[in-house]
This record gives sequence, structure tokens and C-alpha cells, in this order.
Amino acid sequence: MSAVTGPRPVTLRPATRTDLSAVLALLADEERVVDPAAVEVTEAYERAFAAIEADPRNEVLVLLDGGGTVVGCLQATYVPGLGKGGAERALIEAVRIRADRRGEGLGRTLMERAVARARARGCALVQLTSNKQRADAHRFYAALGFARSHEGFKLAL
Repeated sequence: MSAVTGPRPVTLRPATRTDLSAVLALLADEERVVDPAAVEVTEAYERAFAAIEADPRNEVLVLLDGGGTVVGCLQATYVPGLGKGGAERALIEAVRIRADRRGEGLGRTLMERAVARARARGCALVQLTSNKQRADAHRFYAALGFARSHEGFKLAL
């Protein structure tokens, strides 16, 4: 464990099934705290989490405060490729910090530790996408050293 700004220790670890409702609560609303007990964990969520957990190229990571509360999460997918000398790249998605805990340095800690995991795995690149409406998030990622290098596209199916 290491400390963020202030005395609060935090831990980053792969999510377990018992963290699923807390992760879903973070994903449910970026602007307010959602009680994990109020989140319905459907069979579809159970299947998706089981698939992520069973796949060595995917992980949901959770950031826990000193009291064991999930205060942040992200999903990392490690993508093999022929570019960058055949090295993997890490794709980071669904980055969230609990609304009432923002401004404490937790997002920086979450991202720095996720990048360190990717580096230790041998990834040559970490990439992410962010909704064009999230200007604060874009400033945050730029402050971490991420560069706007590509234009992203999505096709809903």
C-alpha cells in the first residue's frame, strides 16, 4: 500500500465477484454516489464479469481506501499486435472515481498504478478513449502525459 496526498492509504487490486456491485455503482453515475446495495447485478453482468475474470488479457481493477471501500475502478484489456515490435498494448476503459472522493489524488494513483501494471507486463503503449464531452477528464489525462494522437470512431450494433 502507498499513500496519496494526505494520510489515506489505498490499494489497487483485481476486482473480485464481491466487488461487482461497487464497480457497477461507480459506472452507474459519474456525478453522484450510488449505493452499491441499490444496484441490480443482473445475470448479464455476472456473465460479463466471469468472462473478464477468466480472460488473462482482461482485468477490472479496483482502488480501495484504507477502510476497504471501493473508491475507483477501471478495465484494462491487453491487446496483442504486430505494431511496436509485436508488443502488447494496454487499452484502459471505464475509469471512475467515486464522486465524493474526487480531488484527493485517487484518479492519479489509479492511473499511475494501472500504467505501471501495463509496463511490468511488457506493454509498449497505453491507450484510452474518453467521451468528447468530458473536458475535465481530457485535462486530467493530458496532465498524466497522455497525448491526443488519434481520432476515435464507434459504431453501435
